[in-house]
Amino acid sequence: MKPQRTLAALVAVALLATACGRGGSGGEEEAPAASAAAADFGDLKGVCGPGKPAGSPAQGVTATEINVGVFTDQGFDKRPDYTTAAKVFTSWCNEAGGVNGRRVVANTRDSRLMEVRQRMLESCREDFFIVGGASALDGMGVRDRLNCLLPEFPATTTQAENNGSDLQISQWGGSSYSRYTGYFTWLLKEAYPGSAKAVGSLVGDSPVTKVLAEQVKETLEGVGGRFAYSDLYPVSGLADWTPYAQAIKSRNVRGLVFYGNLTELAKLELALTNIGYRLDWIDANAYSYGPAFLKLAGRAIGFQNNLADLGGIHPLENAAANPATRRLIDLFEKYAPGAQVTLGTIRSFSAFLLFAKAAAACGNDLTRRCVFEAGRRETAWTAGGLQAPVDLSKPDAPLDCFNVERATPQGWRPADFRPNKGAFRCGAPAYRLTRSYIKPVTLADVGKTMADLK
Repeated sequence: MKPQRTLAALVAVALLATACGRGGSGGEEEAPAASAAAADFGDLKGVCGPGKPAGSPAQGVTATEINVGVFTDQGFDKRPDYTTAAKVFTSWCNEAGGVNGRRVVANTRDSRLMEVRQRMLESCREDFFIVGGASALDGMGVRDRLNCLLPEFPATTTQAENNGSDLQISQWGGSSYSRYTGYFTWLLKEAYPGSAKAVGSLVGDSPVTKVLAEQVKETLEGVGGRFAYSDLYPVSGLADWTPYAQAIKSRNVRGLVFYGNLTELAKLELALTNIGYRLDWIDANAYSYGPAFLKLAGRAIGFQNNLADLGGIHPLENAAANPATRRLIDLFEKYAPGAQVTLGTIRSFSAFLLFAKAAAACGNDLTRRCVFEAGRRETAWTAGGLQAPVDLSKPDAPLDCFNVERATPQGWRPADFRPNKGAFRCGAPAYRLTRSYIKPVTLADVGKTMADLK
């Protein structure tokens, strides 16, 4: 097994949910004044704008700029989602006048998979906040982040140590609750009740994904599912998936959860299609949402029933029906022409919007504590309409809304999941995880308290 290939596979499975040093995203010119409309995003008014800032109230903040860190594994996985979102946001915001007149500077913290701690220590020395990024092995840096009292509004989180850790505002539900309860309940009790007693899971053999798989298994069993099949596959991939396809068929699996590389999922589905076995559903998860998987899976897309829970993000293919999504696409066309808008970029942009709104509310008294507490006061955050509302005032709470996409030969399309609030279905049941998992790191774990945050 080649180390590089194995690491690539680990990145793919770890980021299901997802050059070192600094890199500014904005220009050096003084940001011009902008019209009020130019500073709006969806139903968020005056996100950015001019002002008369003074002083340096916190690390990373001067009279002219605010430095934030953006974590990424781009130097390894070559995925520019978070750095592109940072470039688009800072270009637009700074053109509108910055945050109360201060330019937002996004410093790339490229952990290149294994260098999370090194980049975190750099961020601890230089940044005001961490915003809009993610790393596959983010648990490696969480203790350092809390020790230096560095808050974060991440695009997403991956490892259990970081998911729901202190000084973090996540927009994707609390760590004590399953994020997929509404989706799995719909699958087993409404859409495909015949699959409930014949569920299967196939997961890349990595510590990160095995934890995710255990939580999914608990959730499915908690909403009435029964497992007929469960297996691991080598994260380095397989040349021939036929034995796995035959095993799934022999167990009469009707619904399958897959965690791993999109290339390997496509190979599995082609093997299933070649032996003529069609499941009721395959949970391809949100990582597959986009054109790449459709191309990889080829003719299997028309035979298998691939579904993905977007977790309450408005679908990109229906952007014309949602002004905020259309606005985001327009901003990408202006500031990053040719770049693809993905779920990762939407989540990153949402985090930047949250940061800008919270920072603006603090005025000239721009401290970490003020911004963090302002972000925590959002009780129905939608990022201007990019996503279903989330109550950020509750650090550990279940997601209320979900939405499901289906892969078709014509592209991704909304499934018939009975939405009741625009593009989303809200009022989803909650399932609190009860089994023993790794706990998120707290301030107390590093000898700190909230009173230390200034």
